[in-house]
Amino acid sequence: MSIMLGNLTIEQIEKRIGIEFPIETKEFMNESRQENADNVKNGKWHCFDIPFHMVCGDIETATKIYDSVKSRSSEVKERLEFSINKKNGLNHEKI
Repeated sequence: MSIMLGNLTIEQIEKRIGIEFPIETKEFMNESRQENADNVKNGKWHCFDIPFHMVCGDIETATKIYDSVKSRSSEVKERLEFSINKKNGLNHEKI
């Protein structure tokens, strides 16, 4: 059993990774952030501080966020891991 702590904002994530998300992605993320970490819904995301980890409700949400910065991955200061919430628990996908 792992313990995950925190509820990071977009600005806090950007500070940790050292790059900013594009404006369109920030708008999407503002609308789709789920404050409660329990059972992250489709189209939503929640980012933990410890470990630095984003849980997305579906692969489309994770891909949209990841794709917006993947071309700048060499500039990233700290690795952010993603996982997809499935009915049977978290499916950890490092993307």
